[in-house]
Amino acid sequence: MKTAIVTGASAGIGRAVTEALLDAGWTVGLVARRADRLQSVAQVNPGRAIPMPLDVTDDAAIETAFTAFTDAHGRLDMLFNNAGIFSPTAPIDEIDPADWRRAVDVNLTGMFLCARMAFRLMRRQSPQGGRIINNGSISAHVPRAGAAPYTATKHAVTGLTRQIALDGRPFDIACGQIDIGNADTDLLRDAAHQAMQRGDAPPEIMDVAHVATSVRHMADLPLSANILFQTIMATKMPYVGRG
Repeated sequence: MKTAIVTGASAGIGRAVTEALLDAGWTVGLVARRADRLQSVAQVNPGRAIPMPLDVTDDAAIETAFTAFTDAHGRLDMLFNNAGIFSPTAPIDEIDPADWRRAVDVNLTGMFLCARMAFRLMRRQSPQGGRIINNGSISAHVPRAGAAPYTATKHAVTGLTRQIALDGRPFDIACGQIDIGNADTDLLRDAAHQAMQRGDAPPEIMDVAHVATSVRHMADLPLSANILFQTIMATKMPYVGRG
């Protein structure tokens, strides 16, 4: 039986991916801050869905929870590094430095801390190896208006993905990134609401289930194959071409 940890598992993309993995027979550790939301996800499959309430910026909590998960279930085959936040949108001179720091803490440092611990466990388990999938974003390539903290952190995630992929080679640790454009989640709805308040057109969206299918495809590959970068997006998004 394969095992995975999914961060940001209580809602949106994380919940969709968690449910897809559970349907496929995986045992899944569910990471998010709110224990009550994790319990509502876990109750669908209480034997293989393991709530792990913690803040991804807390390195000590990550070490304790990830170690307990592998002690209980034997190994860690995959980490879906998904937890993230979208800061209030504004021109850069109006962005609160506290919002910048929070975005960096969650979207970048949190992703580093979870990848760091997963890498450690995968490197030392037998048989050695595993897979880390980072949730990037279309914003890892092109920005949304007024989104400097989010855009900067997602560009940084791309560098982190490349580094983990390189450093993981000797240990059979594969690392890839999925860049998602406009999956229908609460996070997107908040961003869309802010955009429409500025007078922008509502965004094109796609069903979040398509993202879960794509992550599952990455996760199901043998460690001899890796999708380094995958982009999945709403077809009519104005991503390609000149604006």
